[in-house]
Amino acid sequence: MTLPASVRLRGTPAVGITPLAALGDAELLSVAVWRPLSVAAGLLERLDGVPGVVTASPSELVPAGLAVRRASALAGACELTRRALAAPPVERWIIRRPADLADRLVPGMGLLEREELRVAVLNTKNVVTTLITVYVGSLAGSSVRVGEVFREAVRRNGAAVVVAHNHPSGDPTPSAEDLRITGELASAGRLLDIALLDHLVIARDRWVSLRSLGAL
Repeated sequence: MTLPASVRLRGTPAVGITPLAALGDAELLSVAVWRPLSVAAGLLERLDGVPGVVTASPSELVPAGLAVRRASALAGACELTRRALAAPPVERWIIRRPADLADRLVPGMGLLEREELRVAVLNTKNVVTTLITVYVGSLAGSSVRVGEVFREAVRRNGAAVVVAHNHPSGDPTPSAEDLRITGELASAGRLLDIALLDHLVIARDRWVSLRSLGAL
């Protein structure tokens, strides 16, 4: 994708003949927020790079150098992108291995600043019928309710589920709490006759399968 040569401000990159993918981070951000390169570079510096920018709220973008309207537009575009990444594909989405789910979740969930627990419901052919977020916040303690995790699978007569949650710290190493929750979910799944195929822990650019680690 390219932009018309007329789409340029003083101090911004000329993108009329340059594919957007070829632009640097500051250049691309400059185009996105319609501000000079110096402003874009300042945003990246103050918010710790692209991950900080795309997860920032408007209230964080304004002090970093954007007007309210541009800050809201950028935050809205980033949220739409996250939702697009999390949405199931139009074609049949079959889970044959952990990476089939993890590779789609990492780009969006790996940048989240709070923990989220998501559940993919599968039919008897391991086709994903829905992917939902069932919890936002810390997963520590007794905050995760087993019934909430399996509710949609029961409603849809699902055959199996895969659960995934993120570690905002960037380290996907499962905690003792992650292992405890996995055990509880596996036991509940056996009672409901809904298999827990895996529990994925996702970080910024990495992920771990608890089944691969022998926790299931």
